[in-house]
Order: sequence, then C-alpha cells, then structure tokens
Amino acid sequence: MRKKMLWLCGLLMVAAPAAMAADGGGKANYDKLCVSCHGADGKGNPAMAKVFGEKELNIATKETAAKKDDELLKVITEGRGKMPASGAKTLSKEDQKALVGHVRSLGK
Repeated sequence: MRKKMLWLCGLLMVAAPAAMAADGGGKANYDKLCVSCHGADGKGNPAMAKVFGEKELNIATKETAAKKDDELLKVITEGRGKMPASGAKTLSKEDQKALVGHVRSLGK
C-alpha cells in the first residue's frame, strides 16, 4: 500500500505541472486575478454582484464566447466599467493569451 501511495504522489508531482503548462498558466492567472469577482466557473460571484451591482460578472456566456480575442484582451488589459485594468501590468502577452483561452473554456 505504501508503494502505491508513493507512486501516486510521484505521478501527481509530474502531472500537475504538465497540466498547468498545457493551460499556459491561464487558470492560475484567472484564479489569482479574476475568480474573486467572476467566480471559479465564470458565472459571477453573487456577493460581488451585490457590492458592485454588476450584471456582467458572468463571463461564461455565448456573448463572451462570440467576442474576438482582441476584444477580450482589451478588457483584460484596459479594464471595463468597475473592473480594473490589471492584465497589462501583471501579465506577459503569452499569459494574457492563456487567460483568454481559460476564459473561453469556462463557456463550454
């Protein structure tokens, strides 16, 4: 049993970084910068909607999916409404694109 646990732990240590690399860090950056308002599933954090009165916190929508990458990148880097512009200062171009990819995955 101990050997199986050690094997499983070793597998997780290899698989977790590989999964993050495959995502390009999009989920990690989303969790760091976006999840507090948009929620883990992208459907919006109800508590933040009460505070800000924002109805656009749900980004797991057909409308978001229909936007071009450049439109989403602009929102990430320049902000919109009460959403601060955080992506341009804290994320590389590659990280910004990975974040767009993760946002798109929320609508699926």
